[in-house]
Amino acid sequence: MSTIENHAQPRLVRGVRLRWDNLRKQHWLLVPEGALKLNSTAAAILALCNGERTLNAIAAKLEKQYQGENMLEDVRHLLSRISERGLLIVEGTSQEAEVSLGTDK
Repeated sequence: MSTIENHAQPRLVRGVRLRWDNLRKQHWLLVPEGALKLNSTAAAILALCNGERTLNAIAAKLEKQYQGENMLEDVRHLLSRISERGLLIVEGTSQEAEVSLGTDK
């Protein structure tokens, strides 16, 4: 699994959208070939991935929301898994090309 650096700025790739399904009362990550069901924490993390916030900033914002829980490693783990599927671009890292394309050198 690739490690996302603390100063990286993640964002969803073009065509991937975060949606709330009112009928099912469920968060979804819509991708060109399907959808991934998300829990509320995953949805909160991905909602903050706008390409401007760093991994540290996302974790800090969520720590306030979840009353002081240390979120950094949970955020890093989720974003690494999403980036490996090719659904997330991680800017501002030395590994930007590999992570955004989900390829290995």
